[in-house]
Amino acid sequence: MTDNRAAFERFCDLFYTQKRVADAFAYLVSDDYTQHNPGLPDGPAAAVEGLTPKFEGSPDARFEIQRILVDGDLAMVHVKASGPGRPDTAVADIYRFAGGRIVEHWDVLQPVPDRSANDHPMF
Repeated sequence: MTDNRAAFERFCDLFYTQKRVADAFAYLVSDDYTQHNPGLPDGPAAAVEGLTPKFEGSPDARFEIQRILVDGDLAMVHVKASGPGRPDTAVADIYRFAGGRIVEHWDVLQPVPDRSANDHPMF
């Protein structure tokens, strides 16, 4: 997989849109996956185990891709995460590629406030 953009777009579709966590990770994530989210251990199996309930186990949860950026070995997806009974969240997931596979992940999450100090939308 030498085209990181095409591979990442497919990963994002499987993971965020279709909520097929295990399929997305099997498709593109390396066995030596390093996780920078402090709530998850390293490795794709731990990510699948920790994320599946939030995605597949929550049928009313929605993860709307707002934009995808790819620059060399780095890729980022900006997502609007929504679910019943909780405020929407803005998510920026950043991934690093090596050898055509995702090997590293960082994320930043921000709740969408009821009111904003400016008139600019978050998405």
